Amino acid sequence: MTAAKEKSALLVKDHDVVVPGEVLAQGMEYLPSQGTYRKDENIYANQTGLLIVEGKVLKTIPLASAYLPKKYDVIIGRVQDILMTGWRIDTNSPYSAVLPLKDATFDYIKKGADLTAFFNIDEYVVCKIFQVTSQNLVDVSMKGPGLRKLQGGRIIKVNAAKVPRLIGKRGSMVMMIKSATGIQLIVGQNGIVWLNGDPEQEVLAIEAIRKIEEEAHVPGLTERMKKWLEKKTGKKIEIQEMPEEESYDHRPPRRDGPRRDGPRRDGPRRDSYRGPRRDGPSGPRRDGPRRGPPRR
Repeated sequence: MTAAKEKSALLVKDHDVVVPGEVLAQGMEYLPSQGTYRKDENIYANQTGLLIVEGKVLKTIPLASAYLPKKYDVIIGRVQDILMTGWRIDTNSPYSAVLPLKDATFDYIKKGADLTAFFNIDEYVVCKIFQVTSQNLVDVSMKGPGLRKLQGGRIIKVNAAKVPRLIGKRGSMVMMIKSATGIQLIVGQNGIVWLNGDPEQEVLAIEAIRKIEEEAHVPGLTERMKKWLEKKTGKKIEIQEMPEEESYDHRPPRRDGPRRDGPRRDGPRRDSYRGPRRDGPSGPRRDGPRRGPPRR
């Protein structure tokens, strides 16, 4: 094991641009993830993109790609149609989503109610994907913190592959732009961005977003953007992480510790033997454990 670790080596740096077939790491200490694969003792890239090193896990983010809906993603969608059972949402992808009545609001919706009173065509909503089937049928919900209909402001689009860099580590890039401009800013993981605030500050925020989008592949982007925003605004800006309740990671936390029902008991099961039984009308019953499954 020690010899394997000594041979392990990372051959590229975090946030380097890699191409298909390029060797990223040698040895068994590193693990492949999205956009990478292992062959023998080496890890290779299988797409052109930005290398992300998370501990010992290597993955690549494509430089440009269309958005594909994923479960637990929080997106900004546009209402494109009103159905009998809800609303059809444009997800900025090849696949539209359905917002069912039961997942649209905590308010009671009467049968035959005018659904445009809740969400009308061409309005934008912040929603969360809670189901993606094997046929790419997408369902979204608006029951959750921060999920709501958007009022006012302006909408811009960015390349979905650049969204992780725009959000930053634990939302640090978004927090920095909001701190510098004082506007409201929501970044959907489908590449739709909503801004609302002073028009001049909105223009500055859009300029910053376009700069991040263009330079997403360059290392040290966070520090460069900090200096750029300080120069533009004349403010002293600190790099902050987004609070837990506003985090862009909306996957349910993994449960640590022992299983809920505890460790298994040693010895026979409690219901595996019921002892001798009385004789029935069809004759004596056989003693010992039952053949079938235990009664509930």
